[in-house]
Order: sequence, then C-alpha cells, then structure tokens
Amino acid sequence: MLLYFLITCFPFIFFLKSLALKPLPPWATEMRLLSPWFWKDVSFFPSFSLIKNILCLGLGIGFFTTIPSKMSLKKMSFTSKVDNFEEVEESAMSILDLPDLVLECILERLPPAALCSMAGVCSSLRSRCISDHFWEKHMKNKWGRIIGPAAYREWQWHIALKTRKDSSHSKHGKSKGLMRILSIVKPSWWIQSKVDGSSNQCSLPDDSVMAWFLALETGRFWFPAQVYNRENGHVGFMLSCYDAELSYDPRTDTFHARYPPHGRRAMAKENNVPWERLRVPPFDTSPHDLHISDCLNELHPGDNIEIQWRRNKEFPYGWWYGVVGHLESCDGNENYCRCHNSDTVVLEFNHYTPGSRWRRTTVHRKEHQEEGNEADGFYGGIRKLCNEEEISTWKHLWPSEILE
Repeated sequence: MLLYFLITCFPFIFFLKSLALKPLPPWATEMRLLSPWFWKDVSFFPSFSLIKNILCLGLGIGFFTTIPSKMSLKKMSFTSKVDNFEEVEESAMSILDLPDLVLECILERLPPAALCSMAGVCSSLRSRCISDHFWEKHMKNKWGRIIGPAAYREWQWHIALKTRKDSSHSKHGKSKGLMRILSIVKPSWWIQSKVDGSSNQCSLPDDSVMAWFLALETGRFWFPAQVYNRENGHVGFMLSCYDAELSYDPRTDTFHARYPPHGRRAMAKENNVPWERLRVPPFDTSPHDLHISDCLNELHPGDNIEIQWRRNKEFPYGWWYGVVGHLESCDGNENYCRCHNSDTVVLEFNHYTPGSRWRRTTVHRKEHQEEGNEADGFYGGIRKLCNEEEISTWKHLWPSEILE
C-alpha cells in the first residue's frame, strides 16, 4: 500500500519541483501576485484543500482524480487569465490613443498644476496643454476679479520689451531662450520660473495665456489694480480705494503692494495684502484724470456712491465711499422729500463723527467739476453704486470705531 502511494505521488512531487525551479514570468515579478482579485480567487481554490488531503492523509489516486468539475472550470479560467496577461499588457491603451474630444475633456478638468505637469510628459501633450483654450478658463477663475484692461495692457508692454531685448541679444550673439517653466518645487509653490538652459524645460511662447498665468502665479509680473484701505488700514485712508502695483506671493497667497509717490511723499509699500482688499479699477483711466460724472441727475438720498478725492493737485485720485444725504431744509420724510429735485447734492461720509469737516460735503448737480481747496482737498467725479457686491464690500470694510 505504501509502495502504491509513493508511485502515485512521484509524478505530483516532480510537478511541484518543476514549478519551483521554473522562473516567474515578467508580469509576475511586477505584480508580485498582490492584487486583490488574485488572492480572492486563490484563497477559494479547492486544490488547496485537495493537496493538503493528499500529503497529510495519504489518499490514493482515486481521490486525486475526483476533482470537481466546478474547480476545473475555475482553474481553467484563472489559468487563461494569467496566460493572457502579457497580451493585455502589451495592448494597453495610451492616453494619446483616446479620441481628441475625450482627451480634451480630461485636460479641461485638470487644475493648473496638473495641466502644467501634463505638459512636461511629451511634445504631443505639451502642444495641447499650453493651448490658450485651457488657460483662459484658469485665468478667469483665479485672476479675473482683479485683472483688468490696464493689467492686460501692461502685460503687452512687458512682452514687447522682452521681445525687443531678446532680438537685441540675438544680434550680438547672445541669444536667450524663451521662458523656461514647468518645474514643480513644492506643493505651496508649485511653479518656479527658470532662466537656465536645462534640457528638461520646455519653451513657452511669451504671448500665450499660460505664460501670463505663470508670470502672475510666480509673482514675477507686477500689475496695476486698486487696494481698499491702503497701508494696512491707515486711519487716513479708511473706506478709500487707491491705485497700486501688485505682485502675488504664492507662499502666503497674498500680495505685495507698491503705491506711487505723492508729491514729496516717497513710494509706500505694503505686504500681505489679502485678495478681498483688491479690485479692478472701475474705469480704464489714469488716477490723475477727473472722472466725468454721468449719474448726478439720478442721485437720490440713500444712494451709495464713490467719489474721487485727492489731497492736492499733485496727488492722484482715490475713490472714497459715501451715501447721498438730505438737504438741511429737508426733515428726511420720504413723502415730502424733494432733495432729488435740487441742484445741490449732499454727500455724507458717516464713518466720521458728526461735526467733523470730513462728514459732509455738497456738489453741484449740473455743473460739477473738481471742487475743493488746499485745506480740505479736492472732490472729483462721482459714480453711483448699483452692484450689491460692491456695496457689501464697502460695508465689510467699515471701521470698528467712528473716525474723528
């Protein structure tokens, strides 16, 4: 009986030995047989209990050959899956094999950092990822609220100046490459400009939207915008909005601000300016130009307004928040108020104490130009606020204490 058992087991022992000596295929080395579907299938193989019974209980060939048909089918299925794995791997689909519409939908959903990384994969993806079509959306989403016509014009001048310098250097044999980008240095500062000739970088057209986005994102480009309550809420600038040059700081997600010199006053600087204190200038004009008011005939008591004001003729205008008030002869009763018919418009700045010389002023409705003097400053153009978001921003910036 023992001899019969050994004779029947020898083929099986040699079979196991041949499996141990046979090198694993490449896919097995890579996968290491750790995928969940592998262990799920193997753990339920009846052959495990079958081998245990043969080796431990010494059963004869009769039991070995009585493998259930269900197990055979499952084993055949698994074997077929393993044998065909290499073929599936070789025929794996590349992202470039996707239809153009599908690939475009994927790229449209990538955030700027991921789109920038994707552009560094290969030349084919780079040509797609630097397309203005994708970056215009990112530009609008992140920078649209504070980038206006003046900032765009400044960027065009920047490109023209850089192109002229590059052309001049090329004539002298000192060619400089275009901006080198797409290097990710840390999560909080995911793009850093490069000016070396590293082969790992790729050239980017200076006039592309992506180049502009990255110039803003890295803080290399200073652009014009307006800042509420300038100089960290200096008491002399409460509820005002002044022009400045801004540069983004990606480490703190805030801005550096440079205010132009006023008269004898040197340039003022401010750091850590948050997003909520910035806005696009309401008009694409110089801060030294008087705004021509076109809303004076529409003003009624209670309307929210902004008015230009400057200390003297050398200073640029800033925009100051106020409301339209009632004439002294009016008791404020809505049923009898006729202030809107008067040629005089009362403007109130209620963040100043009653009796303060800054609390009230009047302007002429029909002949208003710049009004004022060297002592109280000069009042310029007026704009009526109809946007609730603008009004809410001013009220959010209201000082905690009434000013003298």
